[in-house]
Amino acid sequence: MQYVMKEKWLALGNDFAITDASGREVFYVDGRAFSLGDKLSFQDASRREVAFIRQRLLSWGPTYEVTRGGEVLATVKKKLFTLFKHRFFVDVPGPNDLEAKGDFFDHEYEFVQQDRVVATVSKRWISLTDSYGIDVAEGTDDVLILACAVVIDLCCHEKRDH
Repeated sequence: MQYVMKEKWLALGNDFAITDASGREVFYVDGRAFSLGDKLSFQDASRREVAFIRQRLLSWGPTYEVTRGGEVLATVKKKLFTLFKHRFFVDVPGPNDLEAKGDFFDHEYEFVQQDRVVATVSKRWISLTDSYGIDVAEGTDDVLILACAVVIDLCCHEKRDH
């Protein structure tokens, strides 16, 4: 499935609209302004929360938890000691961990699971705000991939003013 994730320009928190390929909004990420650490509600088109993203404050390096229904869906951690490139690990319950690798500054990266590419992210230069095309392979948890893309955006561009 193809998505476009676009950061809201005049939002108080880290807010993102996620549309399908036809431009219909399918998800909305509502960042909580004025909170200690990043906290974001990942919502469907009806504004029902389908996941929650929370930054772990007492961890070694940028670390976020993605929960769904009160259960941890994934822990996303930026690998600290890499030369010239960022790497992110997505620890999911069970044996299906993911790794995000590529050029995060130019937003050209992919999610790999057991040596198989399950999603690709590509930046589009079409607006004043960050906008990304995200292609998720069939059978992959779309919400998990999209939430991880939000986390990576937060980690790689944490100095932005909103």
